[in-house]
Amino acid sequence: MDLNLSDEQRLLRESADRFVAESYDADHRRKMANDPLGFSPSVWKQFAELGWLALPLPEEFDGLGGGAVEIGILMEAFGRGLVSEPYVATAVLGAALIARCGTIEQRQASLPKVADGSLKLAFAHSERAARFDLAKVTTSANKTAQGWRLAGSKVAVLDGHAADQIIVSAHIHDHRGPSGRIGLFLVQATTPGLVISDYPRLGGGRACNIELFDVHLPEDVLLGDGSDALPAIEWAVDRAMAALGAEAVGIMQTLLDTTLEYTKIRKQFGRPLSANQVIRHRLADMAMQVDEARSMALRAALKVDAAPIERARAASGAKAKIGRCARFVGEQSIQLHGGMGVTEELEVGAYFKRLVAFDTLFGGSAHHYGRHAQLSRRAVSA
Repeated sequence: MDLNLSDEQRLLRESADRFVAESYDADHRRKMANDPLGFSPSVWKQFAELGWLALPLPEEFDGLGGGAVEIGILMEAFGRGLVSEPYVATAVLGAALIARCGTIEQRQASLPKVADGSLKLAFAHSERAARFDLAKVTTSANKTAQGWRLAGSKVAVLDGHAADQIIVSAHIHDHRGPSGRIGLFLVQATTPGLVISDYPRLGGGRACNIELFDVHLPEDVLLGDGSDALPAIEWAVDRAMAALGAEAVGIMQTLLDTTLEYTKIRKQFGRPLSANQVIRHRLADMAMQVDEARSMALRAALKVDAAPIERARAASGAKAKIGRCARFVGEQSIQLHGGMGVTEELEVGAYFKRLVAFDTLFGGSAHHYGRHAQLSRRAVSA
């Protein structure tokens, strides 16, 4: 297997690294942290002009047909800059679900708008009692003469406050009662009865909780033909975990580079910290953890289109391993910076916070070690 990047992928990495280095500095990140929107609309417009929003979309809907590896290259660069724009919510989760589940008319109406930056999406699926079980959905969608009536609540919706449309998962109830199927509903953010409560995420960006109070919707908001959307949801979340894993690798690499540079200039007893053999060993351990995490993120990206069990094992394996690696690298970086590591003067603390947020998003390491083991038993029995 050739794991070297193609010429196009190298150009993407170079342009993304250059853009992030020029556009995201400490002052910009502090400004975005205090902004109610949590990101810059002008930067989002630049994403569209650079083709990054079109990157993962099918070519027939104004996309570039990029795959998970290309998304990973972009997300690693985003991790280096602690980018807070809603790229995962819109391009990785929302657009992917519409492309996979939507009708031709629904895809044609939405995906070109995602590509040009005029439509932002969010995916509302997680519920408080589900505990990261994707199949556990209590939000209901009752069939009515005019269309659908949705009721329920969602938590930890990435960038839902900024979305123009929100894809809501709900248990379909027809005239015979509960159908056992999960449906996806494309809901306008301004729909009456939809209440959004947003809050800042740890390490930058925003998320929200959503309450649906007897929300009435027309019939055509249901994505696709009404068949069970759970396989598509699992596919999209595994794809998002691969992307977030690449972002975590970018954050970890930045922490490693920053810590290495700090130990070279910080002197103790007349010698740089890096001259101490114990410090060198700790830096070597950090570098090893970063390389392991990068390998797991790449494996998850390469498996996004594999058979469901194989894909899910790769995604859960990456999420679990990268979560452990991220916590180790973050903690070592904080400790090697000493008291400075937890002050606002340095950005080490902000990067560490984003890694902590990564570890809990879509389930922590313990959850995904368990999911990986369960999937492995299913693979053996099959």
